[in-house]
Amino acid sequence: MDSEKGPDLGHPAGWSASTAKTVVVATNNAGKLAEIRSALAFPGWHFVAAGELDNEWPSPEEDGATFEDNARIKALAARERFGLAALADDSGLEVDALDGEPGVHSSRYAGPCATDAENNARLLLALAEVPVGARTARFRSTVVFVDDDGTETVADGTCEGTIGSEGRGEGGFGYDPLFQPDATPGRTMAELSMAEKNAISHRGAALRALHAALAGL
Repeated sequence: MDSEKGPDLGHPAGWSASTAKTVVVATNNAGKLAEIRSALAFPGWHFVAAGELDNEWPSPEEDGATFEDNARIKALAARERFGLAALADDSGLEVDALDGEPGVHSSRYAGPCATDAENNARLLLALAEVPVGARTARFRSTVVFVDDDGTETVADGTCEGTIGSEGRGEGGFGYDPLFQPDATPGRTMAELSMAEKNAISHRGAALRALHAALAGL
């Protein structure tokens, strides 16, 4: 469990000690897993990465046309493989000056095996001639939760901001060093604490929406 916790989200509807469960998260991204554990810290719920249960578990091909498509592909694959409740998200960066790119291709913008640094470098190159005032963008996340009985819940979240001209900050991952949220002027996502990031991030918003849906709010 992370030392920094997100807001107290309470219990889902019908929660009791007897309904404590393990939820397999279909990701190999340690940063993403940490955000999910922090933001969905339901008492009695234990979140474990698919790779922790099976280090040879192959992440399915994410060939969907939307973030929701890709999240569903991953969640259903994890649910089928492990027989546990499963959660997956797909998220990415949409830059207005690039007609929404990199979008669903965010993690592989610079190539199939691109590193975060390579993706960031390509983004800066693509925006080299775009003035600061026109670099509006948003992070978007869709979360799909498939419960033990197969019930599916979908939630979405966004975070509006702009793309800077250089990376700043040591935290986060992906495009966080370049993305400056509107909610935190002068700071990039990579300069925020986990609690600050969960409070404003696209994934934090999607996870709060998921909590509300599970609680029947």
